[in-house]
Amino acid sequence: MQTASDRDRRNRFEDSEALRALLNRLHQAGRGAWQRDPEAAALMEHAANKYAALARKHGLDPWEAASAAFEAMRGTATRRADDPWAVVTRAVQVTCTAEERGNGLLCSVHQARRPKYSVFHDAERFSDRENPLPDYHPAFCFDPFTDPDEDPDDERPVRERAMNVTAAVEDTIAFLSWVGWEPSTARAAVEYITTRLAGSPSRASAFEVLRRDRQARALLDLPGASWTALLRIVLGTPDPTLAHTNAGRGLLVRLLIGQPLRALLTDDDLVITAGLAAPRLAGGEES
Repeated sequence: MQTASDRDRRNRFEDSEALRALLNRLHQAGRGAWQRDPEAAALMEHAANKYAALARKHGLDPWEAASAAFEAMRGTATRRADDPWAVVTRAVQVTCTAEERGNGLLCSVHQARRPKYSVFHDAERFSDRENPLPDYHPAFCFDPFTDPDEDPDDERPVRERAMNVTAAVEDTIAFLSWVGWEPSTARAAVEYITTRLAGSPSRASAFEVLRRDRQARALLDLPGASWTALLRIVLGTPDPTLAHTNAGRGLLVRLLIGQPLRALLTDDDLVITAGLAAPRLAGGEES
C-alpha cells in the first residue's frame, strides 16, 4: 500500500519540470551521482513501476524498461526537451520493441533496431511447426518419383512415367507379399501410402504426415511398429544424411530408378526388416 510520501514523490517525479531539475542536478554533480543520490534510486524505482506494463507487453522485466529509461535520462536531449518524460517514454518504447525483436531474431538489440534485420520473422525451431520444413521452402522439396542423381534433362513421356510408377507400386506390393505380408494388407497399405504421397510436396513430408495418421493404422489394422517400419521401407528413412543411400531412397524410389525386383529380394537387410515388420498370426492377429 502506498504511503502519502510515496504518492507525493510519484507526483513530483511525474512533473516534467521537476524531472528536468533532477536530471540537471545529477548531471552537474558529476561522476557517480546516479549511484550515490537517494533521489536517483527513487526515480529509477518510479520508472520501473511506470513502465512495468509496457515491459510485460514485450515479454521483459520492468527493470529492463527502467534500464532503458536510465540511458535516456542521461542524454542531453532529454534534459533540453520540452517534455523530458515524452522523450524517455519514446526511448523506452523503442528499446522494448528492439529487445523483443532481438530475442525473436536471436541477435543483438543493436541489430534488431536496423531495418536490414528487423524485416525478418522470428527464428523458429523445426519442431515448432506442425508440418515439416520441406512444406515451406522449395529448396527442401524432393520429387518422390525421381532420384537426386537422375539427369534433370531426362524428359521421358508422361505416359511412360505413369507406367513406371504403376509398375513400381505393383512390385512393392509383390515384394511385401514375398516376405510375409498378407497380399490384401500389403496392397491396401501401399496404395494408401502412394495416394498420400502423390498429394505431398516431398517424401519426407508424406512420411511425417503418415506416421501420425492413426486413422490409417486403424483402418489397415496394423500395429504401430509395423506401420512405422512399413513407411521406412516404402518411402525411405527421412534422415537427410541417408538421402543418397538405399535406406534413404526407400523401396519405391529404388524401383523407379531401375533397380529390379529380383535385386531387391537379394538385399538381406531389406528382406529381414520387411519380414520382421509383417503383422503375425500367433493365436490371433496382432493389433
